[in-house]
Amino acid sequence: MNTMTTASVVSARGLRKAYKNKLALDGTNFDIPAGRIIGLIAPNGAGKTTALKAVLGLIPFEGELKVLGKDPRTQRDELMNDVCFIADVAVLPRWITVAQAIEFVAGVHPRFDAGKCQRFLQGTQLKPNLKVREMSKGMIVQLHLALVMAIDAKLLVLDEPTLGLDILYRKQFYQRLLEDYFDEDKTIIITTHQVEEVEHILTDVMFIRDGKISLNAQMDSLGERYTEVLLNADKLEAARALQPIDERSLPFGKTVMLFDGADPARLRELGETRTPGLADLFVATMKGTYA
Repeated sequence: MNTMTTASVVSARGLRKAYKNKLALDGTNFDIPAGRIIGLIAPNGAGKTTALKAVLGLIPFEGELKVLGKDPRTQRDELMNDVCFIADVAVLPRWITVAQAIEFVAGVHPRFDAGKCQRFLQGTQLKPNLKVREMSKGMIVQLHLALVMAIDAKLLVLDEPTLGLDILYRKQFYQRLLEDYFDEDKTIIITTHQVEEVEHILTDVMFIRDGKISLNAQMDSLGERYTEVLLNADKLEAARALQPIDERSLPFGKTVMLFDGADPARLRELGETRTPGLADLFVATMKGTYA
């Protein structure tokens, strides 16, 4: 019986990829539904880039993988009509003008709307004859956003899209992506090391560790499962008895512990509780104390 989920935008079963002596994907299983914004987060070398390349049909692999109902190994050309991939906003050629960039994307992507792109550029300083080498980083972001948002793709893959940009333009990138691009028919996969900057727009998160999915959850479920507690020294032993998955020291004798599935009422008796940030949760799950 075929166990693939036909309603999923991406569905993987037993996804495996080996490079010489390293297993980059180790029997990985996951599903990505439509209309979600997924943060794919992993340490370098954990399998994140390999998973993206498999989804985009850029590498051979073992196992079953369907993207928008198609096999990326045999139907990549057809698949890429509905997929947009952005690796880095700095990849635009320095000699190209705004008009040439629009013309180029219009020529290679069947779902690109040049008129829509030009509307996004209204009110900016990006005039048709302006070359990339004459632009600030912020202006390049604006151009990239306009190009991306004018493509009616069902799946948008962003691999470290704001690398090298300052915090102002990183925030602008994600906010405009959320406001002007995303809807219930589109799915976005984002990989980034700047976890704190994307967690507010994510609907789901996936952690990859050693080629396997170590966490796959909806963002609004994390608060029900994980709790951080700020503890004074006199409560440490009682808290440790509840088996935290991580512990770290703070100034002035304070300690923070992270719990998975512990009784919230019991934790509130021990100290001040809160839902952990995604970055803290990621660091804790990658330490080896939790799998």
